Amino acid sequence: MPRGAFWAGGSRKGSMDLVYIEDLRIETVIGIYDWEREIKQTITIDLEMATDVARAAATDCIDDALDYKAISKRLITYVENEKFGLVETLAEGIAKLVREEFDVSWLRLKLGKPGALRGSRDVGIIIERGERS
Repeated sequence: MPRGAFWAGGSRKGSMDLVYIEDLRIETVIGIYDWEREIKQTITIDLEMATDVARAAATDCIDDALDYKAISKRLITYVENEKFGLVETLAEGIAKLVREEFDVSWLRLKLGKPGALRGSRDVGIIIERGERS
């Protein structure tokens, strides 16, 4: 099949593909208590992002894809270099960054703070932002 045969130059009507990152672990300062402001804690990120993979599939070129490695590196830089009080604040910051810097129309983000609650493996939030195509 010739290169580009799968892609007709635009979105496929009624389809939505997802690129995901699962269990990205990053150390950051997060929490509302004084002792939390003095240490780094691990947060976990699961991220699903709407995209159309047809062009990337047709060209086999990373420039036509939603680059999960570039997104991961950017998230690591952002999360490691900031301080957050609430997981809600961090989640909104991540969602805004991904949607604006990587032109993602819709995302679903699960942000966990393992070890934050005794007796529980993980606590956190799940948010969706944007419009599903």
